[in-house]
Amino acid sequence: MADTHNVTEFIFLGLSTNPEVQKVCFVIFSFLYTAIVLENFLIVLTVITSRSLISPMYFFLSYLSFVEICYSSTTAPKLILDLLAERQAISLWDCMTQLFFIHFFGGTEIFLLTVMAYDRYVAICKPLNYTTIMNQQVCAVLVGIAWVGGFVHSLAQVLLVFHLPFCGPNVIDHFFCDLLPLLKLACSDTFLIGLLMVANGGTLSVISFAVVLASYVVILLHLRTRSSEGRQKALSTCGSHISVAALFFGPCIFIYLRSSTTLSVDKMVAVFYTAITPLLNPAIYSLRNAEVKKAMKRLWSKTMKLNEK
Repeated sequence: MADTHNVTEFIFLGLSTNPEVQKVCFVIFSFLYTAIVLENFLIVLTVITSRSLISPMYFFLSYLSFVEICYSSTTAPKLILDLLAERQAISLWDCMTQLFFIHFFGGTEIFLLTVMAYDRYVAICKPLNYTTIMNQQVCAVLVGIAWVGGFVHSLAQVLLVFHLPFCGPNVIDHFFCDLLPLLKLACSDTFLIGLLMVANGGTLSVISFAVVLASYVVILLHLRTRSSEGRQKALSTCGSHISVAALFFGPCIFIYLRSSTTLSVDKMVAVFYTAITPLLNPAIYSLRNAEVKKAMKRLWSKTMKLNEK
């Protein structure tokens, strides 16, 4: 078997080989990444500083926004720098590190979205016991489980790839280190490893999304007995979460639950879940949630008053 360390670096083909297109992409992705960091940081800051956003829903939302920043930061800065570089390369160890953190933060987000669905289920279907069931200790444990779950998921994926022999070629038709492109470069039969990766990532995505959908089916059935006003308020918060969940789980399921062949659309799907989804999530939550909008206005007012002094 070939030595894994025969290949010490990988070359990215990136989004385009056209210099003019690369310059345009540099401007676009620089703007997108800046907006992602600012928007999600604003959500975190708003939740932390606002006395009105003390429910578990906003506690989980602040962690989700923090994970979104971390998730985008695993790919966007490298992509932006590569768009101005003559040679888009990454070392083997940096590739494995990037792969680990992509799946670590991605897996953590999957678990957080599932936890948030459970939180909405308890809040709407068991309102009298909500504060007892979703107390601070339980919320902290659920967030901890999300982080540990993301770590275990990512470690399993990286260990499967790390021991593969890479003896050349070393060109990745992508803009970051991802599982399927790396499998294509291995100098051994990767069929079994590919199945294990799908079993890990694909099953996690499908089961988590199924749990989220099941939670909202139960919620919708329960809301039939509510008043029109109560039903509308509940649907507003649930609508935000289910929209975010669909935006995140959709591309994940597409990537995993298909044949291992690399498709031309894969890059666009990757752009969507690494740049577009983290950008849309804060907007969806802030625009559809009156409490978040009010808290942001109060934060803005306080900031302006401080600047005037």
